Amino acid sequence: MEGLYQFLPIIIMFIAMWFILIRPAQKRQKATTQMQSNLKRGDKVVTVGGLHGEVDTIEDTTVYLLVDGNTRLKFERQAIGRIESV
Repeated sequence: MEGLYQFLPIIIMFIAMWFILIRPAQKRQKATTQMQSNLKRGDKVVTVGGLHGEVDTIEDTTVYLLVDGNTRLKFERQAIGRIESV
């Protein structure tokens, strides 16, 4: 029983770290993955590198973006960081 009391602060710290760091990061990752899987043609997006463009074509793992109206660039779907609000 005394051994359990020695580990109690470590257990409490782990639980606190779970709710402060790990759980919110998992929620953000899940939201990002869902956003990337729900991309559709015409969405205005920003890549993780900061490039702004409009989704032109979507394949399984790649997305083609129109950058200046006629320049098409090919990106991995995971490179899309967010959808811009209009």
